[in-house]
Amino acid sequence: MALLGTETAFEVLARAKALERQGRHIVHLEVGEPDFDTPENVKDAAIQALRSGYTHYTPTAGLWEAREAVAEYVSRTRGITVTPDQVVLTAGGKPIMFFTILALVEPGDEVILPDPGYPIYDSMVRFAGGTVRPLVLREENDFRVDPGEFRRLVSPRTKLVIVNSPHNPCGSVLSQEDLVAIGDALVGTTAWVLSDEIYSRITYDGGAPSIASLPGMAERTIILDGFSKAYAMTGWRLGYGVAPVPMAERLTQLATNATSNAAAFTQIAGAAALRGPQDSVDRMVAEFRRRRDLIVEGLNAIPGITCRTPRGAFYVFPNVSKVDPESPRFAAFLLNEMGVAALSGTAFGAHGQGYLRLSYANSIPNIQEALRRIGEGVARHRAAARV
Repeated sequence: MALLGTETAFEVLARAKALERQGRHIVHLEVGEPDFDTPENVKDAAIQALRSGYTHYTPTAGLWEAREAVAEYVSRTRGITVTPDQVVLTAGGKPIMFFTILALVEPGDEVILPDPGYPIYDSMVRFAGGTVRPLVLREENDFRVDPGEFRRLVSPRTKLVIVNSPHNPCGSVLSQEDLVAIGDALVGTTAWVLSDEIYSRITYDGGAPSIASLPGMAERTIILDGFSKAYAMTGWRLGYGVAPVPMAERLTQLATNATSNAAAFTQIAGAAALRGPQDSVDRMVAEFRRRRDLIVEGLNAIPGITCRTPRGAFYVFPNVSKVDPESPRFAAFLLNEMGVAALSGTAFGAHGQGYLRLSYANSIPNIQEALRRIGEGVARHRAAARV
C-alpha cells in the first residue's frame, strides 16, 4: 500500500473546502471538472432507462447496445474499425488504466510514461511492481514528446508506453508526426500502448490524432476514453476501453473481479450522449477557448510568470519558477493567503517543479478574480522574500 500515490487535486480541494467552512472565499482552479451541466438529452435517457427497468446487473463488459454505440463512435472519430466485443465499459476511466497495467506489468517490466503526467499512471505502475521510465515533456518543446529521448528510453524490457493527448496537466496535443515517431520506435518490440484520450473532444486548433489510427498500432493499443469531460458527466462514473479482443477479454476478467459492471442506466445515458446531438459539446469547447485565451493573456501579464497556450483539455501549466522555484510552497501561499486553489506542478511528477496547474473549468468572472489575486500574490510573495 505504501507504493500507492494519490491525486493531489482532491487533497487541495479538501483543504480549500476547510477554509471555506471558516468563512474564506476560495476561487477553485484545482479540480479538472467541467462546470457545465450534463446535457438534457443524456439526463432524459437515464431517467427513461431507470423507469424501463435498467436497474440490474449487466454483462461485465457492458450492455451490447452501449458497446455498439461506443464502437460506432470510436470507429468514426479515429478512422479505425472497432467492433462491440473490443469495448469494455467501466465505472469511470481509471479502471481501464489499472486493469491494463495489472494485465501487462510484472516486476522487472518497464513502463514509459509522461513527466509531467497524470499521477495515477506512476502510482499504478509502481503498485504493480513495474519500473517507471519518465519521458520528460519540456516547455521549450510545447510539452510534446522528443522523439530522440523517447527512442533512448525504449528497451527490451519496455512492456507498456502510456500516451496522453490532449495532455493533463500541460494541455499539449501530440501531432501525427509525434505519434509516428513513437510507433516507429516500437517496431520490433512487444510493447503495448495505453492511449489516454479522455480529452479528445476538447481541442482548439484541430483534432487530436489517435496513435491507434497508425498502421500496425491498433493491434497493440488500448484506447482509454469516457464521458466525464466531453459530456460533463464526472459524477456518472462511466468510461471505456477499446482494445484487441484478447486484451478486452483480460480487461473484462479483471473487471469481473473488481467492479462487476458499470451501472446499467448510465450505460444507456452514455449511448444517448454519443448518438445524440453534439451541440452542447461544441458550446462547451467554444466557452473553454474564451477562458483559455483570457487566462493565458492574464498570466503572461503578471511579472515573473510565463504561460504557453494549450491546444487541448482545460488546463494551463504556467512557469512560476521566477516567482518561487519551489512550486508547492507557492501553491500553498496562493491557497492560504490569496484564496486561490491551484496545484503544484510537482503533483504531476518531478519535472513539474517550477510550474502550477490551473484548471480554467470555471466562470470568466472567477478566472478574472483569480488572476487579480495571483497578481497581487506574486507582488506580496516577492516582497516577503526580499525582507
